[in-house]
Amino acid sequence: VQLQASGGGSVQAGGSLRLSCAASGRTVSLRAMGWFSQAPGKEREFVAGINWSGDNTYYADSVKGRFTISRDNAKNTVYLQMNSLKPEDTAIYYCASGRSPNGLGQDFSVGSWGQGTQVTVSS
Repeated sequence: VQLQASGGGSVQAGGSLRLSCAASGRTVSLRAMGWFSQAPGKEREFVAGINWSGDNTYYADSVKGRFTISRDNAKNTVYLQMNSLKPEDTAIYYCASGRSPNGLGQDFSVGSWGQGTQVTVSS
């Protein structure tokens, strides 16, 4: 599976961004997908995940109610809609494919990483 993330940028606090992750590979539609963030000097952390069919999602507490993950299996693309952005959301965001159809959160085992896309939120 190969992943290509896009959509990052610079916004002011309270603004919105939509990240996209285009995936290639025959089995990508059968895998859970996720978004991770890595702020400077910090470990990469799981932000949001979605199972293969799109009917189950997972969010880190820090983004619940502000971020929405979705997927379009016909386009092999996963999205992360980021609303009400805060300066602490500033990070490089990575998309990842899972090794299983439904594993999310702590059960999400990364199969492949995409390249990161920078999100910068200014106050």
